[in-house]
Amino acid sequence: MASTAVAGGQVLDASNPAVARVRQLICGPEYSQGTSLLAICASSMQTISDYSCADGWSRCWEEGVTPWDLGQPTPAVVQLAKSGTLPSGDAATVLVPGCGAGYDVVALSGPGRFVVGLDICESAVAKAKQWSAADGSLFAFVAADFFTWEPPELFDLIFDYTFFCAFHPSMRPAWAKRMADLLKPNGELITLMYLAEGQEAGPPFNTTVLDYEEVLKPLGFVITCIQDNDVAVKPRQGMEKIARWKRMANPNTLNSAE
Repeated sequence: MASTAVAGGQVLDASNPAVARVRQLICGPEYSQGTSLLAICASSMQTISDYSCADGWSRCWEEGVTPWDLGQPTPAVVQLAKSGTLPSGDAATVLVPGCGAGYDVVALSGPGRFVVGLDICESAVAKAKQWSAADGSLFAFVAADFFTWEPPELFDLIFDYTFFCAFHPSMRPAWAKRMADLLKPNGELITLMYLAEGQEAGPPFNTTVLDYEEVLKPLGFVITCIQDNDVAVKPRQGMEKIARWKRMANPNTLNSAE
């Protein structure tokens, strides 16, 4: 089943049969029913970083079950790229983890701003490379695990959309640590938050703004701006906020000020 409304997107909850199928494909019945990922890992002698469900995400792409995929850049990303507020010049670097088919990667790229799209699914990366091949001087795509990948340099900016909410809540501290590890001091994290609620399973898992704050603030991230996503696609209107976070170069200074 492919995305049914390219321009309008799909709602990402249990009312959408495609979401139910995603939950079956990703990591099996235990994961889709909300069982703690830590418990699943323990039963199979795995670590959280090992349990990245690459095969499940690949099956989603192979079957065309990608309800998160708009088939075009996210409207908020297009708006950001035109805002003049993103880093550029002196070879600024941007990371888009969980980039899928890469539409946002290309939209964020521009003169003085090189963007890396990262996805654990080789099928998604292959699709991204195929459609964008004619214009690839300002971006690149990498098939690798976000939790173990080691880039050659740190990034000025990281953009997250439908990535945080795809992880079981037990993985969120690890997500935050990787964000801190991959950003330069005083770098920026932009989170386009899909605030799913009322879900008995995932992905996407129930998510609140507080969930982000609880894992990011202890690592020295400070919100500089948060607002409703006024250009969200219709099925997701009222469910999204966009927040901009600064990774403080010296988190200890922040803690002492508090």
